[in-house]
Amino acid sequence: MMIQNLSDLQQAHQQGKKFKYLPFWGHTPKSDNQIDKAVFSQWFPRDFVVDNIIYPTAEHFMMAKKAELFDDNVILAQILASKHPKQAKDLGRQIAHFDEQIWYQHREDIVFQANWAKFSQHEDLKAFLLNTGERILVEASPVDKIWGIGLAQDSAFLENPLKWQGLNLLGFALMKVRQQLLLSH
Repeated sequence: MMIQNLSDLQQAHQQGKKFKYLPFWGHTPKSDNQIDKAVFSQWFPRDFVVDNIIYPTAEHFMMAKKAELFDDNVILAQILASKHPKQAKDLGRQIAHFDEQIWYQHREDIVFQANWAKFSQHEDLKAFLLNTGERILVEASPVDKIWGIGLAQDSAFLENPLKWQGLNLLGFALMKVRQQLLLSH
């Protein structure tokens, strides 16, 4: 069974299936010039190109595509000019005519596209992601209940998806990227 979302994982967990989990949170590697699980962060600084536009982080891509989705070219230009992912995120919260229901329909695909580009364009990142094997990738953010699990890495419930407080959309998007990379080999 291919785990694609929280519901799939919870169902498999209830059926007694065992998984190995790889929690991550934060965008700064433990040491310079070392690839570690910080690469999974939307804020990890690694340029990639989509449609001749250079994005410094996956967060920049996500917020730019959000601005495009709602036809806010003013904010889009500011996002593309921003230097830090926090700036891009803050600008993304200012998008005119934002409609949450429309965003819900597109957000997961946009984050998949960002991470597909990031990991497929950098061999070192791709190798690191592929080396995670079949582990469940978990954004162990205690503050993010959409992209993360709403729990910290040291939570007793990390390996019990029935107890997660969030959807882990980023973790599942990364797992989808991993699967597509395996299929494209």
